[in-house]
Amino acid sequence: MQKIEINPMTRLEGHGKITIFLDDKGNVDNVFFQVMEFMGYEKFIIGMPIEEVPRTVSTICGVCRGVHFTASLKASDEIYGVIPTPTAKKLREMLFLAHMIEDHMEILYALGLPDFVCGPTAPPEERNLIGLIKKVGVDIGKDVLKKRFAAVRIFEMLGGKPSHPVAGIPGGWSKALTEEERQEILKLADECIELGKFTLKIFEDIVLKNPEYVELMKGDMYKVVTNYLGTIDEDGKVAYYDGTQRIIDTKGNEIGRFKGKEYLNFIAEKTLPWSYQKAPYLKIIGWKGFVDGEGTSLYSVGPLARFNVGNGYNTPLAQEAYEQMVEFFGGKPIHNVLAYHWARAIEMLNAAEFLKQIAMDESVTDKNVRQNLGKALGEGVGIVEAPRGTLIHHYKTDEKGIVTDINLIVATTQNKGPIQVAVKRASEHFIKDGKVDEKILNFVEMAYRPYDLCLACATHTLPGRLPIQIDVYSCKGELIKSLRNFK
Repeated sequence: MQKIEINPMTRLEGHGKITIFLDDKGNVDNVFFQVMEFMGYEKFIIGMPIEEVPRTVSTICGVCRGVHFTASLKASDEIYGVIPTPTAKKLREMLFLAHMIEDHMEILYALGLPDFVCGPTAPPEERNLIGLIKKVGVDIGKDVLKKRFAAVRIFEMLGGKPSHPVAGIPGGWSKALTEEERQEILKLADECIELGKFTLKIFEDIVLKNPEYVELMKGDMYKVVTNYLGTIDEDGKVAYYDGTQRIIDTKGNEIGRFKGKEYLNFIAEKTLPWSYQKAPYLKIIGWKGFVDGEGTSLYSVGPLARFNVGNGYNTPLAQEAYEQMVEFFGGKPIHNVLAYHWARAIEMLNAAEFLKQIAMDESVTDKNVRQNLGKALGEGVGIVEAPRGTLIHHYKTDEKGIVTDINLIVATTQNKGPIQVAVKRASEHFIKDGKVDEKILNFVEMAYRPYDLCLACATHTLPGRLPIQIDVYSCKGELIKSLRNFK
């Protein structure tokens, strides 16, 4: 038996490795996507006042800070039994949309697009953000970064800091928006819209007009057939800050909806002996193993999942791009994971358009931005659509609002199963007869990059025990046998 390791995995947030076992003929026997880091926020948040939690959980990750902040805020609202004022909700939503824009831009240009702009077989020293800028031109690179800063500036203006926001409070927002700030946001939103339009044009010119890339986009080597979970608004359109969580099966049929604490009726989590990351699955189906296809209990979240679950977007330019993508693939649901990149670009434009729509409403400068709090009711759930997918924060407190229990189900955690299937499928397709090199291994890595992995966010606690960090190749006897046959 031969072992191949991709360690460290590249162009992602966090620390992980892919261990590939080859049989005696040099073909793939089994593959393990392993996460070696551990964060543990579910433990040390216990004992903290709930009003301090949003600012604390924003530090889980320097990339995902705004979404943890917002999900935790929504949970704290529920704990105190308050509904934020309409103005406070709009301010929160604008912060969230600005975060969506700058996050999607970062992931596309720094992590995803280099495989296409620079080429999947380009040398690693050229296949990166710097190489991408060299390909498109320094002036274009500067303009893209400038437009990303527009989103970061909006985030800073609303949240109080460009990194980890501080302005949110249970029941509302701590600072009203001035008219001067609203006018600035309107101008910055226009830049964000231009960034979204430019990104879609880049994707169309470089990916969709290249026959080799189209083959990768539509081919079975990157096809993972799962169920999908995403949030929709009252009209069935893709939603991010608020809405109803909808689940569809592999053929697009609805199999469930939930809000708040009802997620416990649909989602269960499996502990793995070889990774610090758990593997969620649909409780209503039951654990079927790391297998995809009809009847699987695995489900996917994120831009492509939202694309599949919703019936379009709530802004005109994004809706036009949505229809183009549906036509390209010949219908929905779309199961090719490289389509995550396309859906991500559409969402960036949708978020920019929607942000401007909210900012055009003069009521966002209303001074009524907070509610008075009552007694702590003891439990709250906050759910949002993070850039990476559905994010769930669930807290329990005592009568003084001190946290006694916490459960975080993060997007990258929920995508554990699909990612495991994706890297194995790509490995099986590209590794044959023992022929492996850096170029082939990059095609394997291209299977996980569309999911926009954030491994710091995905590793917090495991029920009952922590797994031992192991090298599955060095294990002997029944353990290695069970790992190789694990489902």
